Amino acid sequence: MPRRVSTFLMFEGQAEEAIRFYAGLLDGSLEGVEHHPPGSPVEGKLSAAVLTIAGHRIMAFDSPVHHQFSFTPAISLLVDFETAEELDRAAKALGEGGSVMMELQAYDFARRFTWLEDRFGVSWQLRLE
Repeated sequence: MPRRVSTFLMFEGQAEEAIRFYAGLLDGSLEGVEHHPPGSPVEGKLSAAVLTIAGHRIMAFDSPVHHQFSFTPAISLLVDFETAEELDRAAKALGEGGSVMMELQAYDFARRFTWLEDRFGVSWQLRLE
């Protein structure tokens, strides 16, 4: 049986900026932050890091290889909040420079909800418990 399942995010140069942003915004913790060595095509960029938010592990790194794909909104991080104020603050910060797929409002399935893509291309669903 699996011991653990983690979300893995592959960036092309913005991994460290993204995970530090997420950690600060969502009260997460970072561990195992490592950088690509000198001489690497992405020297100094993130080679490995683990971000933990509310017990969920998110691993991230900057790929040394350019890819013809990026993130897709078909897979997103769903974050439940205890208060509307916390949700609103996160939605504003994550939405800055990104795009909104579902406006922040009440829906049949949630008292308050939004679905957005942040400026790094990661898709987030934010909902009030």
